[in-house]
Amino acid sequence: MCGRISIDSWLSEMVRDEMKCEYSPQENMDLRPTNEVTVLLHQQACYQPLLTRWGIQPDWAKQLIINAQSETAAQKKSFRDAMANHRCLVPCSGWYEWRDEGNPRKQKYLFAHEEQRPLYIAGIWFPADEPKLVMLTTEADDQCLPYHHRMPLLIGRAQAIEWLSGQVPRASIPFAITAC
Repeated sequence: MCGRISIDSWLSEMVRDEMKCEYSPQENMDLRPTNEVTVLLHQQACYQPLLTRWGIQPDWAKQLIINAQSETAAQKKSFRDAMANHRCLVPCSGWYEWRDEGNPRKQKYLFAHEEQRPLYIAGIWFPADEPKLVMLTTEADDQCLPYHHRMPLLIGRAQAIEWLSGQVPRASIPFAITAC
């Protein structure tokens, strides 16, 4: 779930306008775990960008951890501190899911805002020489459920401060699904 996101060329300007901050990510239509991701923090009463790398690999983990369930992350030892102290927003133009439709290859689908607006995924980051990022997921809504049982925890622009200050709002974001 949520193993790829899209950072389109139009995203920079729209995020800067909506969030009133500097934001200049590198365009990447197929951003993957281990890639760099520019996230937004809220510090000193304004949004600020932070370059992170997507995924953590604690000593005990056999593989990279890229997502955490929003419902339980605050209780899990691996995520507890980040949930309490290091929340962020991951602006993107969409995320991808794959579905087996009986073909030799799974069909890839892009989930994007139906009005071509930025999506903001809830994230937590881990301070280090190179900050690391884990995105949060939630149960899929009716529109996403046929493709995957989990989806990114989407934060509406109006709920951004709530999320960054410790609450877990859930926004109803209209999105369109396109086969790629």
